[in-house]
Parts: sequence; C-alpha cells; structure tokens
Amino acid sequence: MDGHLEDAVPFKFSEFGTDGGPAAKALKPKFNILTKNINSYLGVALPPIDMKPVIMAAIALKGLGGLLFILDSNVGNFLLILYLRFFTPIVYDFYNYDTGSTEYVQLFIMFNQNVALYGALQFSLGMKNSIGMHAFKKKGPKSNTN
Repeated sequence: MDGHLEDAVPFKFSEFGTDGGPAAKALKPKFNILTKNINSYLGVALPPIDMKPVIMAAIALKGLGGLLFILDSNVGNFLLILYLRFFTPIVYDFYNYDTGSTEYVQLFIMFNQNVALYGALQFSLGMKNSIGMHAFKKKGPKSNTN
C-alpha cells in the first residue's frame, strides 16, 4: 500500500455529506481488506459494508463517550472502550504496510497509543468500581468498654 498517511488515516470527521465524507472514503479500503480477510479465514461471505452508518457510529461512540467520561460516568468509559476496541485495529492497520515504510511506523505508534488509552480506560473503570464499593461505607462510632 503506497500513499501518504493522510490517505491512510482519517484524522477528522468533517464534511460528513451524503456519503460519509473523507473519513468514509479513507476507511472504505480498510474495511474491504477486513472483509476479504474474514472471507478467506472463516469462509463466510460478508455483505458489502455501507460506510455512512459506520462513520456515524464512530462519531457517536467517540463524542458521547468522551462527554460522559468527562461527566464521570461508567457508560462513557464503556462507549470509549467499545470505540477503541472496534476501530483501532481497522483504522491503524500497520500490519498492512511494509515494516520499513513511514506509514508503518506512524500507524504503529498511533495503534500503540490507542492500546495505552484502552488500558487506561480499563484501569479507570476498575478503580471506579473498587473505590465506589469501599469509599462510602459509613463507620459508626466506637463503643467504649471501660
């Protein structure tokens, strides 16, 4: 795969339009490779994927998840985790490039950054759940036995 990184990674969800905009055009070849791999490995023929709902789902997961995360909601954590888990291996497909190319290096760095964010969200979710169970237990006064 030759080309510039701008062609490889849709950094912005702008100019949505009727067809999903530039992000849909950049993601379409990546989803074609994904469906081709699934077809060859599993022997299951997948129907063609319309990119407009995929881009809408990405915007919704990232936007709503980020807003709810800022408002300290577990739902925001789950939405961002879902976004990272589904879109990271598809968008940052470093494994489809030669190891010496600049696209490979840049995509690999961004992939690892998203893996780190995924781990941080998992840690944050785990800490919220463990602290929430113990932090608000009200202890009564100690009785004096003397």
